[in-house]
Amino acid sequence: MKTTLSPYLTFDGNAAEAMQYYQSVLGGELTIQTFGESGMSDSDELKDRIIHASLVNKTLNIMASDSSPEHSPPVTVGNNVNLSINGSDEKMLTGYFQKLSEGGKITMPLEKQFWGDIFGSCEDKFGIHWMINIAQSEE
Repeated sequence: MKTTLSPYLTFDGNAAEAMQYYQSVLGGELTIQTFGESGMSDSDELKDRIIHASLVNKTLNIMASDSSPEHSPPVTVGNNVNLSINGSDEKMLTGYFQKLSEGGKITMPLEKQFWGDIFGSCEDKFGIHWMINIAQSEE
């Protein structure tokens, strides 16, 4: 899998509306999954919020989600944009994660997640938020 860099936007309950707007402007295919659909939450507060959305056209991929009170700091302008590096080269991407978190802070350790990939997030020493997703080959 080719390694890519994509913006990942976080919203406070209006991710679906924002992503539908971006689709109307940029075109492309939009996929949206709620917390309830994912099985990650059945609480009334979270079930209809977006756990992951992706808008893909010929030249870009924008990803987004709504904040989750138990997993995120409150959404404010400045902490609502992450740079997401996605690929399958585990050694290279693990190295990126380790180096980016040096002098900064790990906000989610690099670990296997419910969707099957290895994922982690950190804030670098300059305050930039990074997400690393290492796609796992299907066995």
